[in-house]
Amino acid sequence: DRRGRLAVVSYHSLEDRIVKLTFGDYQRKRIIRIINKKPIIADRNEFRTNPKSGSAKLRIAEKI
Repeated sequence: DRRGRLAVVSYHSLEDRIVKLTFGDYQRKRIIRIINKKPIIADRNEFRTNPKSGSAKLRIAEKI
């Protein structure tokens, strides 16, 4: 079994765009399956305790 998961945290919109487009390209080629359609972002509680988390976006994909 050669499955694995890849999680990418981006902190800038340009970085996130690159990850989004790359994940989409690999999904069309049936190399990966995107786990979350939209990026996971910090909630209000996280942002209050860690203001830098406000710009972070997490995207997850699984190799198929």
